[in-house]
Amino acid sequence: MTSTAAYEQDVIAWANEQARLLRAGQFARLDIEHLAEEIEDVGKSEQRELASRMAVLLAHLLKWQFQPARRSRSWEAPIRVQRDGIAHRLRHTPSLKHSLDDPDWWCAAWNDALAKAIDETGLSDFPNQCPWPIADILCRDWKPD
Repeated sequence: MTSTAAYEQDVIAWANEQARLLRAGQFARLDIEHLAEEIEDVGKSEQRELASRMAVLLAHLLKWQFQPARRSRSWEAPIRVQRDGIAHRLRHTPSLKHSLDDPDWWCAAWNDALAKAIDETGLSDFPNQCPWPIADILCRDWKPD
């Protein structure tokens, strides 16, 4: 079976074989093209997780601000969990910090947050753009008024 066929048939078995070949120094037998794709996908996966966590955090902050009568301690937990997850990702993958400066990334994260907040609250009068600075969003104790 060729490396491409193995990759397409069972990516886990393919990955294990590629790792074995790397460790054995059998570089000529490696499936370089698919290895490169998989390595790039690791970075994309990290970016997707950061964006997903940010969208969840922003949605909860929107709910906190726009539904003050429904605030409770149970609402604080998901905010804390997402902030901790984001901080962990940024500490262990510092290059992800560049995403926080990318207007397109923010637009996508904000749009995902809006969709979540609208779906969960039934409200629709949220701001079109994120009204809070990133420092506040990531601050452990900050919540919008």
